[in-house]
Amino acid sequence: MQFEMFSEVSLKEDISEYNLLKGTVAIIVDYCPRPQGQEDGYVLEVLNEEGEGFAIIAVAASKIEPIAVSVL
Repeated sequence: MQFEMFSEVSLKEDISEYNLLKGTVAIIVDYCPRPQGQEDGYVLEVLNEEGEGFAIIAVAASKIEPIAVSVL
């Protein structure tokens, strides 16, 4: 699955090297395509609990998922 730039995603699992927990919200700021046979990645701006950016990380595409948006 390819994600849209600047969309909100959440982490599908803990990422211990960044001390981030599953469910942490982030915004996609760059797409990192890889050669065929390797997993693409994304650069994320991780948001704190106030919704402000506080870290920039790079992760494999399989470590993130879209945030479900509820429609009223």
